[in-house]
Amino acid sequence: MSFEYSQELMKDYEKLLEKLIEDMMLLFTLVKIRFIYCGKIDLKESQVPEILNLLIVVDEHNIQTLVQCIQEYLIKYKYDFLQQNSIEVFEITHDYEAFTDLWNYCLGKICEKSDELFKSDKFINLKESLLELLLNRDDLLTDEIVKWDSLIKWSFAQHPNIQKDVKKWNKEEIITMGKTLHRFIPLIRFYHITSADFFLKLYPFKVFLPEVMIDKLVAFHMIPAKKSIYDFIIINVKHFALFSNWIEMKNDSYYNESNYPYDFKLLYRASRDGKTTVAFRSKCDNKGATIVIMKIPNSEQILGGYNPLERDSSDIWKFTRESFIFSFMNRDDFNSSKVGYINDPFHAIHCLQDCKPTFGSGHNLFQDNDSSWKNIPKGYVIGNYDDFNVEDYEVFQVVKK
Repeated sequence: MSFEYSQELMKDYEKLLEKLIEDMMLLFTLVKIRFIYCGKIDLKESQVPEILNLLIVVDEHNIQTLVQCIQEYLIKYKYDFLQQNSIEVFEITHDYEAFTDLWNYCLGKICEKSDELFKSDKFINLKESLLELLLNRDDLLTDEIVKWDSLIKWSFAQHPNIQKDVKKWNKEEIITMGKTLHRFIPLIRFYHITSADFFLKLYPFKVFLPEVMIDKLVAFHMIPAKKSIYDFIIINVKHFALFSNWIEMKNDSYYNESNYPYDFKLLYRASRDGKTTVAFRSKCDNKGATIVIMKIPNSEQILGGYNPLERDSSDIWKFTRESFIFSFMNRDDFNSSKVGYINDPFHAIHCLQDCKPTFGSGHNLFQDNDSSWKNIPKGYVIGNYDDFNVEDYEVFQVVKK
C-alpha cells in the first residue's frame, strides 16, 4: 500500500529530516517502513507497532496529512490487529487529539464486545480515563451488576494491599476505596440491578457509598414488585424496551424496562385465537401500529417485524421509512439480536387479504395462505431464513404512552 504526496508536502518532509537528523528513533522507523524521498511510503511489510510509533512521531512534528493517511491505512488494512488489540491501541492513541479516527474506531470495537472486556483479565489494568469513558456510554449491552462486579475487582487491583473482606476494613481502607470509586458511582444504573444482586453484591459495600442513595435503593427493593400489566409468553418487558429503542432509532440501551415510552397491548396469539387468516384479521386489522413476534420450534430463536402503519385488507402497498424486521438467535441474549430497517419504503408493508403479517417486496417476512412462513431478503436485511415453521406468534398494538 502506497500513499502519494504532492511536491509541496515533500518540502515539509525535507525540513523534517533536516530537523530530526539526530533523532535516531524516527530515522530508524522511517527506514523500516521504506520511506522513499519521492513521496511514497510503503507500509505493507511494517508491523502495526512500528506504524503506531511513526504516527506518534509524525504528529509531534505536525505533519497532519500523513497523520490522517496512516490512520486510514491502519483502519482499512490492519483491522484484524486493531480488533484483537483495541484496548491497547486505544490507550496508546487516546491522548493525541489528531488520532480521533483511530481511537473512535477502537472504542467502537471495544463497545461491540463490552461483555468480554468486563469479564476479562484485561479489565483490571484499564486506565481510569478509559474506564470512565466506557461507563459513560449508553450503548453498552453489559448488565449493570457485571459493571459493578468488574469495577470492584478493578479497585482492588489498584490497591492490592486492601483485604477483600469488607467487614474487616479499617477507616483508612474505607476512605481509600471510596476515593477510588467516587467518580464512577454516578455512572452505574443501580436501579437496573435485581434485588438479589443488590443485597448480595452491592449492599456489602455500603460503607463507602452515599447513605441517601443506599436508603433509597433499600426502599426500592423492599417494595413488592407490581404484577406485570402485559400479557406475553414469547418475550418479556426487556424486549419491549429494546423494541422502543428500535422504533425511535436510538441506541439499544437508551430506554430500559422502567422508562420505555410505549404500551404493548396483546391483540392476537395464534395458539389462543386460532391460526386462520380470518382470526388474524378480526384481531389485528385497523389497530394502528403493531409488532409481531414469532418463536421458532425447538429453539430459543425468535423473529418478527414492526409496522408503524395501520394494517388492513386493502391489497395495497404502504409507504413508510420506519418499519423494521428483527431476529434473535437466542431470545435471552440481546447481543444475538439483529434489526433491519426498510430500504425500499414504497414497498414496506403489503396489506393482503389472504395473508397475515407481510413485510417488504420479497416478501421479506410473511405468512402465506397455506400457513407457511417465508423470508426472502430484499426490502429489509437481517439474514435469510427461507421457509420456516413457527411454534407460536403474538401481535401487539404499539401505543405511545
